[in-house]
Amino acid sequence: MKRKTLDLLLIALIAGLLFIPLLGGVHLFDWDEINFAESAREMLQTHDFLTVQINYHPFWEKPPLFIWMQVLSMKAFGVNEFAARFPNAVAGIVTLLVLYLIGDRLFDRRFGLLWTLVYAGSVLPQFYFRSGIIDPWFNLFIFLGFYFMVLYLESSNRQKENLYSFLSAFFIGLAIMTKGPVGLLILLLSLTVWLLWRRSWKKIFNGRFLLVYGITLLFVGGFWFILQIVDGRAYLILDFIRYQIRLFSHKGAGHGGFLFYHFVILYFGVFPASVFMLSALRKFRDKTARQNIFRNWMMIGFWVVLILFTIVKTKIVHYSSFCYFPITFFATYIIVKMIKGEMKFPLWLKIVLISTAAFEGLLFVVLQLFIRYKKEIIAKGWIHDPFAVGNLQAHVHWSGYEFLIGVFLFTGILASVLFFRRNIQKTAIGIFLTSLIFTTLAVYIITPKVEGYSQNAAIDFYARHAGQNVYMDVWGFKSYAQYYYFRKKPPETQMRVTREMQLNGKVNKPVFVVTKITAKKAFRKRYPAFHLLYEKNGFDFFELTPHSKSKQTND
Repeated sequence: MKRKTLDLLLIALIAGLLFIPLLGGVHLFDWDEINFAESAREMLQTHDFLTVQINYHPFWEKPPLFIWMQVLSMKAFGVNEFAARFPNAVAGIVTLLVLYLIGDRLFDRRFGLLWTLVYAGSVLPQFYFRSGIIDPWFNLFIFLGFYFMVLYLESSNRQKENLYSFLSAFFIGLAIMTKGPVGLLILLLSLTVWLLWRRSWKKIFNGRFLLVYGITLLFVGGFWFILQIVDGRAYLILDFIRYQIRLFSHKGAGHGGFLFYHFVILYFGVFPASVFMLSALRKFRDKTARQNIFRNWMMIGFWVVLILFTIVKTKIVHYSSFCYFPITFFATYIIVKMIKGEMKFPLWLKIVLISTAAFEGLLFVVLQLFIRYKKEIIAKGWIHDPFAVGNLQAHVHWSGYEFLIGVFLFTGILASVLFFRRNIQKTAIGIFLTSLIFTTLAVYIITPKVEGYSQNAAIDFYARHAGQNVYMDVWGFKSYAQYYYFRKKPPETQMRVTREMQLNGKVNKPVFVVTKITAKKAFRKRYPAFHLLYEKNGFDFFELTPHSKSKQTND
């Protein structure tokens, strides 16, 4: 068996073992995970696979490609957490294989292998492959669009140029079908920077390239939008465009942030790779034009995304997640140069690396102390949010040793730096294996506890009433969990029972409503007919027994 084939099989096997086990070990998180999973579930319920829906109403915020992946997964594994997250586990396997192949082709086998380890061993990149959100596939498609654009710019063979321009447009089209036109925007902004910097106008502004790229992009990225227009749903496209503009110009509900939000997120979230990238902010000279162009495109893509989403008012962690590719690339690039003796492993870099590991590890120690003394902290009134106080009343088991996860990160990275200081390759492997194990432990051990405090009480309530002939809703906060875990059925007739009809008791079956404790008084004042069933972990659970024998159909 050839070495490359063996490498690919080994990477696929390890990635599968890393990303697939225990995918369904914790409930899906509101909003994004449940949002997409609910859209997939409603497609299965209605058999309308062209319309993205939430609560059986058209949902214009996202195109359907990722949701189609979840539909296929749910057909194979059932409607559950594992099925909702499985497409991203596949994305993780594919991403690591792609990184190996590109690293090997542009540089050498060692570069490809190290890049896969650096990517898998950085915190957020690994975490995202265990999630049910859109971004892992979206980012991969954009990255491949970048890569084939680089090959096109470097190539002098007309036949290959046509192929590379087609493949770049194809993957950018898939990015548009996954999350929308921001995928194309990132490429266009990066291409504009490249053109202004290198003044390579002829390769882009020629009829053959524009024709191939334009037709491919229109067909792949636009066919779902065209189908909506042909089907008389142009209003959905207009709503979609308005939503994209609103994200750029206004803070999303609960998604504000300070100016340098994404700088901080990327530094600590893509640790340890982010520390090594600090050494890449300087001029380098590569052996081949392809290497040089690719490195430049990675740097341009990094700054374009970082600046773009720094300007955007809505701040969400995964908005800057495309930067995981350039950050891990430059980390690998620097490490390889150190291994080859072309750069030293400077003392300042070691100090920053160890200090950051100590800080992130210390967070787990602080978390453990907070949980241990939470009653005293609450009693002293140091937490001013009643909902957060209610969340902390949840009975979540802690062994008392969870802080060792943070200790492991610090000691593992410290040992790698000190014990292997004369062998940079072993140092790098030790650092990223430590981070990989640290992230895995955090996902398996800490995430269920966080979910236990944040949403478990509400989700258990929805799931307990799933399939019952009742109405279920929330009031005073945004959520998708009441649809997904209640397994809400589609309306049986064209006449829908409105939310106000439910809340005012103009229905013929019980109505359950969940509020946060902070909204209890306002809810009871507005809808006094509801009676409180119980309070739990920051949530209030209400019921209304119908006083009207209206013959409204089941919604």
